Amino acid sequence: MHPAPAAVSRPELVRGIRRWDFVALIVNITIGAGILGLPAKIYALVGAYSLVAYVASAAIVALIILCFAEVSSRFSGAGGPYLYAREAFGPLVGFEVGWLLWVSRLASFAALCNLFVDYAAYFWPAAGAGAGRAALMASLIMVLTLLNLIGVRTASVVNNLFTISKILILGGFTAVGLFFVDWQAFSFAVLPGYSSFSGAVLLLIFTFSGFDVAAIPAGEIQQPQRNVPFALFTAIATVAVLFLLVQAVCIGTLPGLATAERPLAQATERFLGPAGGAFIAAAAMLTALGTLNALMLTGPRLLFALAEQGQIPAFFGAAHPRFRTPYVALLVSAVLKLALAISGTFIYALTLSTIIRLSYFALTCAALPVLRRRHPAVPAPFRVRGGTGVAAVCVGLCAWLLANSEAQAARDVAVAAAAGLGLYFLFNKKANR
Repeated sequence: MHPAPAAVSRPELVRGIRRWDFVALIVNITIGAGILGLPAKIYALVGAYSLVAYVASAAIVALIILCFAEVSSRFSGAGGPYLYAREAFGPLVGFEVGWLLWVSRLASFAALCNLFVDYAAYFWPAAGAGAGRAALMASLIMVLTLLNLIGVRTASVVNNLFTISKILILGGFTAVGLFFVDWQAFSFAVLPGYSSFSGAVLLLIFTFSGFDVAAIPAGEIQQPQRNVPFALFTAIATVAVLFLLVQAVCIGTLPGLATAERPLAQATERFLGPAGGAFIAAAAMLTALGTLNALMLTGPRLLFALAEQGQIPAFFGAAHPRFRTPYVALLVSAVLKLALAISGTFIYALTLSTIIRLSYFALTCAALPVLRRRHPAVPAPFRVRGGTGVAAVCVGLCAWLLANSEAQAARDVAVAAAAGLGLYFLFNKKANR
């Protein structure tokens, strides 16, 4: 039998998160650095129908977050999707989710590292390719690794300094850019192909995700049955409108959007000149840097947690004797992030991360009815109306997007998953001996 999850202690938690506090939390978590590079890639796939793809992606993510809200409200411990999968489906599935969570953080870091150097090439063209690109990536990863090795408090303070930049860059870009939009640039005469539209929605899942990094604290929200749905849909609608405006400004001001490497900076340069483009490029670098620092802070701790659970070799759980940080996990992660960043591209690494995210999104949604059946006497503090049906729809939507993912990226995710399984069985076999 599986032990009951920690829901029994959840009612003792203080319900101190108010309605608009939760709206702000979801908005802050959801807006990431991916929006700085995706407008061009999405437009290249589906043209002006990229606006429709944003709406479709936002709707899918909203349904998935509903499932996350119920499942996460049953637990008071840390672990997120890893913890949910382990409780619902057993230790093997839990380990695989934890392992792939770590791999997805590697891929996310690699994607945003490529995005950072793309915008850096606005100021230093040598960073656009070759040795200059590799050198900048190596220097960036080395600095962030050192920062996070020295201590978590230092890293978190730096991360806080970056947070506001993403709001300023997107808000300023849209507020000014809308005055320069050429509405004749929008053409909906030709419908996009099925595979192109599916691919666009899949990529945009990366832009809207991020809520899975921190467990949604539905059990600590005032009047959760009323405030969670309100906050969820208000926040996702806010983010979707902001992203739609960013896309609209890019389409209406940048004729060569489909091939743009730095879409926001290049669009701004057209309507505010080189100084405006330089400002947006610098702000984009700052935003990407903040997200990279957050990933460098959180990613290695997934590896550290698996070692603490005894599911991978213990040396991954080693803490630095002076700084008390998980230095082995941090250094291993840093080396792999550098290799993936240099060998891949922004879209390839982003696709890897999105495929993995969709996989554990589906498992978390599937956990909702499993946990309801397993613990009928311990209801979740937040309960989704028609939850079993919502979970089934979410699993189906995730399966649809995964079925239309790029073959090479899907193959590489399967290889990573198989490597995790091999490590799990090898280590557990040795442990049993």
